Amino acid sequence: MTSPVLETRRRRLSPARALALTASLAGLLALYFVATTTHADAAEVVVSQGKPATASSTETANGYQPSEAVDGNNGTRWASAWSATQWFQVDLGTPTAVSRIAINWEGAYATAFQIQFSSNGTSYSQAYATTTGAGGQQSIPVSGTARYVRINLTSRALANYGYSFWEFQVFGGGTTTTPPTTPPTTPPTTQPTTPPPTSGTAKLLSYNKPAHASSEQNDANCNPCTADKAFDNDPASRWATSATTGWVDPGWIYVDLGATAQISQVVLQWDPAYGKAYQIQVSADAANWTTIYSTTTSDGFKDVINATGSGRYVRMYGTARSGPYGYSLWEFSVYGTGGNPTAPPAQPADPTFPATRMVFDDEFNGGSGTKPDSSKWTQDFGGGQNGEQEYYTNGDNTIMNGNGQLAITAKKESSNGHDYTSGRINTGGHFTFQYGRVESRIKVPKGQGFWPAFWMMGADFLTGRPWPYNGEVDIMEILGKDTTTTYSTLHAPMYNGGNGYGQSLKTVDLSADFHTYAAEWDSKGIRFYLDNQLVLNADRNTVENTRGAWIYDHPFYIILNLAVGGDWPGAVDATTPFPSQMLVDYVRVYQ
Repeated sequence: MTSPVLETRRRRLSPARALALTASLAGLLALYFVATTTHADAAEVVVSQGKPATASSTETANGYQPSEAVDGNNGTRWASAWSATQWFQVDLGTPTAVSRIAINWEGAYATAFQIQFSSNGTSYSQAYATTTGAGGQQSIPVSGTARYVRINLTSRALANYGYSFWEFQVFGGGTTTTPPTTPPTTPPTTQPTTPPPTSGTAKLLSYNKPAHASSEQNDANCNPCTADKAFDNDPASRWATSATTGWVDPGWIYVDLGATAQISQVVLQWDPAYGKAYQIQVSADAANWTTIYSTTTSDGFKDVINATGSGRYVRMYGTARSGPYGYSLWEFSVYGTGGNPTAPPAQPADPTFPATRMVFDDEFNGGSGTKPDSSKWTQDFGGGQNGEQEYYTNGDNTIMNGNGQLAITAKKESSNGHDYTSGRINTGGHFTFQYGRVESRIKVPKGQGFWPAFWMMGADFLTGRPWPYNGEVDIMEILGKDTTTTYSTLHAPMYNGGNGYGQSLKTVDLSADFHTYAAEWDSKGIRFYLDNQLVLNADRNTVENTRGAWIYDHPFYIILNLAVGGDWPGAVDATTPFPSQMLVDYVRVYQ
């Protein structure tokens, strides 16, 4: 019998080479145009699409050409040769007043670059510069007139690769501003840098209140995606208009606050099926509506709307969809005073780092051949996913070695139709936690096909919520064929598998000794470390505004495993050494 926790892994690709597909979670895949994060004061238009583009180099002769970054298709991209000094340029055809640059980076992004303007393609002036680029989707306000717009790339995030972006968009029109010399830590939008107000005079008024919509999807592809899911304070559930009758304009959803309220803020966390044009409306009777906010240029993801009005009912009234599908919201949150609010479940307080109160600890000090403490760990058994070649046993593949270490051993032996065995353990059903520092000191094996991992799964997976809606946090993944690189990644409904939100770090040979892998997690984000060196800062606001909903504010459990083969590491070969071990010195959690 296969343990339910084995149904967790999906295909993984290197973040630097991953093909980023954006899924419409109505059950259909749809590439959508690059989302930008500035709401302009006046109408902006893309002036670069389809224009001639050139670059210092391309990664391959027949692919990743410069034209693929100005084609309006988020499934094609430009990629450079693998060196630090590169450039990319688009010819707008005529001198044009430029107001904004939007870049949708692939994993191989630039940490330092300049945006440059030219009238003749020879002499350039600087419009923007940064040395702290963070990748993702950037929206950069600029001011000036140019025929040629160039990005001059000088420092890489991934030392072993070059630079790559899915789209490079130049906007004209709108209100131009003088750009900063370095970017802010979150995209330059109207979004706040802290979560919406949940205390003081303004409260969350919409939690678990009755909801109504123009239509609802409730079928095999989205079951259920009813209106109430937008008001349940659960960012991994959503409302969607019906695939049968609801992929039309207008589309709407409203909430009954229970009594008249003074509205001060509305927060919409969109699915890729978002409203490009919509109004926020209030009403006393759900029949006569007053518009308190209107836009025709929404870019999806997270819209934070500071609009005031009075009413018992609050409605999102969509008039133009972003694509061929309908409307869908993960969360529709209304803040203000009055109404008849129900308080959502309280969240734990954020830890103060460095956290010092230990709440879980296993030093693996048992005698040689002793299995892990069954009050702390469950040994998984069964076949792996992702094309893996091992069978996870509940035998001696996961035992203590008598030297104060847990040894997870990959062996070349037949078991249950597999040619290799290995081990995997998890704390599900024994220990879960929300927020804190989790760390483990590990020595990984070297060899083609090995895939050691130290990671966490949302505990609601064990009670039936499917992956990736429960959330997955990969603190460390390493490929045995390249033990000088560690990967840290988040997986959620809008970003998972090869399109997970992650980063890698090139370093020393991690198989030569023990190293400490850690994550510090609170309501603002998750920071990943290797030997206290930052690998990835997954900032909540940045994720919500560039990739999708943040689904990590609930308990998680810990997993350790050593996979053999798979879609990402590739199959073992004649050089793969068996047996090989992943050694774990300890696992600790602090709050």
